[in-house]
Amino acid sequence: MEYLEFELPIKELEEQLQKCMVIGEESDVDVTETCSQIEKKLDQTRKDIYKNLTAWQKVPLSRRPNRPYTMDYINAICGDTFLELHGDRNVKDDKAMVGGLGKIGDQSYMFIGQQKGYNTKTRQYRNFGMANPEGYRKALRLMKSAEKFKIPVVCFVDTPGAYPGVGAEERGQAEAIAKSIECSMQLTVPTLSIIIGEGGSGGAIALASSSKVLMLENAIYSVISPEGCATILWRDPTKTLEAAKAMKLSAKDLLKLEIIDEIIPEPLGGAHRDKDLILDNVRNAIDKNLSKFLTLSEEEILNQRKNKFLDIGRNKGFSSNAVNQDKLTVKFDFKQNLISKIKLNKKLFITISIIFLFFTLLSIIF
Repeated sequence: MEYLEFELPIKELEEQLQKCMVIGEESDVDVTETCSQIEKKLDQTRKDIYKNLTAWQKVPLSRRPNRPYTMDYINAICGDTFLELHGDRNVKDDKAMVGGLGKIGDQSYMFIGQQKGYNTKTRQYRNFGMANPEGYRKALRLMKSAEKFKIPVVCFVDTPGAYPGVGAEERGQAEAIAKSIECSMQLTVPTLSIIIGEGGSGGAIALASSSKVLMLENAIYSVISPEGCATILWRDPTKTLEAAKAMKLSAKDLLKLEIIDEIIPEPLGGAHRDKDLILDNVRNAIDKNLSKFLTLSEEEILNQRKNKFLDIGRNKGFSSNAVNQDKLTVKFDFKQNLISKIKLNKKLFITISIIFLFFTLLSIIF
């Protein structure tokens, strides 16, 4: 197993423990007490390191290639009931975005999420979890299908960001993300987003505009990567530690800011240390959070989600005048709307006006 820089003391103790056990097996020397002392020291070292991780240390931990990915969670939670759905019905099927129907018990869910690869070949196949516009339009299609059949939506977020290629921008990357966010906010079925690893940029927000947003303990969620932030603000890529701290990208910081609603605890050392435990924790979190919406009407579900996002920052000094969100409606200006439609259809309006004047003159003459 690969170790991160701050995990090197753990690596040394694990190697010592392994050597001690080998000596005990290959000789008559009793090393039980020695191994016990090393195990105690190892447990204490793990606690000291993982309970006091800095914001920057959580970044590589969230990106570990042996953490469970979206399909690991879906397969463990749904088993054989999962039916993957493909394509955006327009261009192609984006392999970086997966989705489909699955069951937890007797309840059906629509699962959507970004999928990374396990090795070089699958990472290229999945485009490193960076979706193209087709991926977000696939997600949009699945969300609308779920709403049509009154099925709750569960999203798994794990991406460094949307794919920034020239072709993706030409095919409307920003528009696809915006439409996905808009659809997420307007759904009349319960939605739940879980940030399981790296939640980066608008590519993450496209799937995280939900009734409830949960986050694994060692996951990160930010508008840009710490490396990108350091390069832009300080023009120095070595300022990643300062950038990570300033961005408040850890689960604890985001919970305090009320950006997320709950932290799902991970095994000591990260989700990769005990995959069965983290899979159970995620399954239980889905059941617990979505069961709260079973008795709510469509209007109540919509209002809850709207108020949740409108409340962000109101108690943190970002807004001095809080309004009653229940009374917030879209302002419709009939006059301005009519003028804009006339401007867009000048030729049609002129033609209709001429015909109207012609018949008016005829009625006056005859």
